[in-house]
Amino acid sequence: MTENDQGNVPSRQRKRFPGISSRAYEHPADRSALVALRKLSGFDTVFKALSGLLPERSLRLLFLSDSVRVSDAQFSHLNDMLRDACYILDLEKVPPMYVTQDPKPNAMCIGLDEPIIVVTTGLVELLDEEEMRAVVGHEVGHALSGHSVYRTVLLFLTGLALKVAWIPLGNVAIMTIVTALREWFRKSELSADRAGLLVGQDVQASMRGLMKIAGGNHLHEMNVDAFLAQADEYEKSGDLRDSVLKILNVLPRTHPFTTVRAAELKKWSESRDFQRIMDGHYPKRSEDKNTSVTDSFRESAGHYADTVRTSKDPLMKLVGDIAGGAGDLAGDLGGKLRSAFGGGSGQGARKPDAGGTAGDGGPGPETGSGTGQSEG
Repeated sequence: MTENDQGNVPSRQRKRFPGISSRAYEHPADRSALVALRKLSGFDTVFKALSGLLPERSLRLLFLSDSVRVSDAQFSHLNDMLRDACYILDLEKVPPMYVTQDPKPNAMCIGLDEPIIVVTTGLVELLDEEEMRAVVGHEVGHALSGHSVYRTVLLFLTGLALKVAWIPLGNVAIMTIVTALREWFRKSELSADRAGLLVGQDVQASMRGLMKIAGGNHLHEMNVDAFLAQADEYEKSGDLRDSVLKILNVLPRTHPFTTVRAAELKKWSESRDFQRIMDGHYPKRSEDKNTSVTDSFRESAGHYADTVRTSKDPLMKLVGDIAGGAGDLAGDLGGKLRSAFGGGSGQGARKPDAGGTAGDGGPGPETGSGTGQSEG
């Protein structure tokens, strides 16, 4: 963004994050997947080859010809929000943005070479200025993270799966990839929600926007605390059958459930990580090339371990109990083996001396706390 462009940004009392890396707000699972993809040798070459098959140019022409491009002359208030979001997250090139006629509230960021942002009229009519600002920041966060590339591929593969549905093995192979991409996609939405909060810097506006997406423009009939309580009830209610149904319900979705998104964002807004960013302490883009894939995977694994350990979901609690029991069993078994063989000192081959037993004084059984329970 040029100095002249910055001069046209609306004057607001919001903090700016010069040089911020998308790693600052990315969900651990989203971040580890992206770091691995970016480090993968030949990944860019493969995607450039694939881009010839993707209808990106067709999509751009479609939005240009059949939607309204946001500018100073059209939807100027959205244009101000877009430039403001790019200024706050220090995104140098402002992506083109379109408003398309669709009563369903939705927004997306797609494109291989350059991202484009599309919002529907249903969304524009549903949200107030501050709620919409969070959505625009959400989409700019997608652009900064490079999500648009993988989201475009997912759209292409989903369409391809429908075309080859009559080929059993071909459809299975493509749907396997689509399912994996959807799991990443859902995590990327949690990342972008965080970016939207960094842009809007108003957690209540972010909450209101998610509530409206779930329940429509009836805020006087809704309550944030009650809405968040739904997420807690959803997580801990039911039995193992309900846990399986939750998994089946979420598999075909590209977005997490709205109450879950609200709860995740509220939790992050109260975290030390968020406060550090707001205080100006965050990863910089200039450091991205030194990012360790191993560290990112370790952080992701730690996040999932913590999720399983603290989850109130019946299935997750069972998984945690089994993992903990397996750790305790492994520790007890290891201790018994060391005791039986005298800690490897050969005492297990001798008869015990009078007044003592073989292996006395050897190390006792280890606890299970260090077996598969590391937070990373």
